[in-house]
Amino acid sequence: MFEMSRRAVLGSAAAAAAFGLASKLEIVAPALAASPDEPATGFYRYKVGDIEVTAIYDGIWRKPHDPAFIKNASVDETKAALAKANLPTDFMPIPLTVVVLNLGGRLIMMDAGSGVGQWQANATHLPANMAAAGIDYKKIDTVMISHFHPDHVWGLMEKGSNAPVFANAELVVHSTEYNWWTDPARVDSLPEGRRAAGKRIAAVFPTWKNWKLAEDGAEVAPGIQLVSAPGHTPGHAGYLVSSANSQLLVSADIMYVPALLAPHPEWQGSYDQDGPMAIDSRRKLIDRVIADKIAICGSHFPFPGSGSFVKDGNAYAFTPTIQA
Repeated sequence: MFEMSRRAVLGSAAAAAAFGLASKLEIVAPALAASPDEPATGFYRYKVGDIEVTAIYDGIWRKPHDPAFIKNASVDETKAALAKANLPTDFMPIPLTVVVLNLGGRLIMMDAGSGVGQWQANATHLPANMAAAGIDYKKIDTVMISHFHPDHVWGLMEKGSNAPVFANAELVVHSTEYNWWTDPARVDSLPEGRRAAGKRIAAVFPTWKNWKLAEDGAEVAPGIQLVSAPGHTPGHAGYLVSSANSQLLVSADIMYVPALLAPHPEWQGSYDQDGPMAIDSRRKLIDRVIADKIAICGSHFPFPGSGSFVKDGNAYAFTPTIQA
């Protein structure tokens, strides 16, 4: 189903010009084998039928352990799950990968990344890695958004000015997600920790005219279908990519930390706005992936952000893609 290849990141001054940030921030491509929990390469290519997929490393959140992170599991239980998956246990490793699809020369970006220095201090690598992969962000035709959490959409906006990074690209999102987050009346009802993000979204996104709102099942580009997966956010969505009898589900945060949620799909994350609904979406889509033999990638899977699931009783087992 896949033809895989990889290339090393090549740091260059030109990379810093990506996203119009050269005069504002110093952007450094990650060194090879910079640290044990970061990849040795910053991008990874494979094929889904005739579509070229480039997975691009944005960075990692080394999240301190927090008993509230998983509502129905203890820190000891989450550490045990990480250890079983051979991942670091002294913090919660949450890497971030962005996918770019090349459909016969048309470039489609799946989520926009976290914005350099806007989400986590260790998530600064997307522009450099995109440039190293030979992808010019100015030539992105479409950005398909899974949901409006900062690590997925802050890359749409320049830091400080909130100016659009992809002013000429079409921005696709589930209508429920857009309408929920851009309703100013929602802001005050958000938990305090999310209120600033809600205010920024409600103030900025409605001023842009390049949004395309879509519904569940809509074909949003040739061979790409929006798949509703609510719960993590009200209009959270994945995208099913189909080409030449091959399929890939770009799953975003449906199974955001597979080391935890594959063996424990009933665990509810603190970032799930509706925990039971998120669990239901998770099970439905992972069961579909397994039954229909669909490849899957996820925003927070270990880089290069793809892998495979199999049933394991009432749970799942996940095997990440290993870079050759």
